[in-house]
Amino acid sequence: MSLIQELRLRGMIQDIMPGTEELFEKEQVSGYIGFDPTSDSLHIGSLVPILLLVHLQKAGHKPVALLGGATGMVGDPSGKSEERNLLSEQTLQYNLAGVQKQLARFLNFDKNLPNAAEMVNNYDWFKNFNFLDFIRDVGKHITVNYMMAKDSVKKRIEGDTGISYTEFAYQLMQGYDFYWLYQNKNCKLQMGGSDQWGNITTGTELIRRKASGEAFAFTCPLITKADGGKFGKTEKGNVWLDAEKTSPFQFYQFWLNAADADAEKWIKIFTLIEKNEIDQLIQEHTKDRGARILQKKLATAITSFVHGEKECEIAQQTTEQLFGKKDDINFREMDEAVLLQAMEGVPVHSISSTQI
Repeated sequence: MSLIQELRLRGMIQDIMPGTEELFEKEQVSGYIGFDPTSDSLHIGSLVPILLLVHLQKAGHKPVALLGGATGMVGDPSGKSEERNLLSEQTLQYNLAGVQKQLARFLNFDKNLPNAAEMVNNYDWFKNFNFLDFIRDVGKHITVNYMMAKDSVKKRIEGDTGISYTEFAYQLMQGYDFYWLYQNKNCKLQMGGSDQWGNITTGTELIRRKASGEAFAFTCPLITKADGGKFGKTEKGNVWLDAEKTSPFQFYQFWLNAADADAEKWIKIFTLIEKNEIDQLIQEHTKDRGARILQKKLATAITSFVHGEKECEIAQQTTEQLFGKKDDINFREMDEAVLLQAMEGVPVHSISSTQI
């Protein structure tokens, strides 16, 4: 099965440029995804692009993770109804270090591999690129009409807040990223969420006009919840990949509490479990939905992938001790830190020893 066929079966492709599937049949492909350091941790929405890179490498191709040290200073208008606050350089550097550390856990960067993963930072090629050179060498190749036709720009222009030149220029910067990687890393593919399609195709257009080259792209759908709620959000906010922000127990609980329809969709997207096993799990789950077989497998697979098997086992044990069918809960057997995480938000009352 080809990479594109695999991703289609998993529901991970929405838009794809003509010729992309054929490209994979001809050569080892270098493909990239960008990650802007808006926080010092990625959240579970970032798992989809991370897994696209993992699938790319598993299929024998070369994944490139681009850190947006430069684009992070500007802010992407895609999917945003108003201007984002600009981050200080100190904050950006701190965030970059956190994101870089996380990405290093999921991809194989062993330089002895023919398809070793690579991490790059677009600040490295933008830091010495002055404004006049940029508008002469890049801006002249893409018309304002072309840029304004993008959905991310049109929605902001038609909205109440408008769009600043700073964010308007973001797609040119992302387009130049693709051009730079094409020229310097032989990178012919860019991937991303469906909200990035406009920015991505600006890159393929810049490569065509400036380098007379041909580049390719595909996007994955934005993840939704069956009940209409926002994916990756809880009452406490984002579900983060950083264990300090979202504990492994809370992370495990998020997936365990997925609705049946969501679990059936998410297990294909967020795990590397083979299709045959997924089909079997769905059949077993359908026979006894109360056993939550699908949710347990989903929670176990994704928690192990992000936090490791040991932390996943602790989360499973804590869940069983708190919510299992035991008559008595033995709190002494439980890890104190995990217990405190599990009890977060529960009303607390202090009593003196004389009241016991």
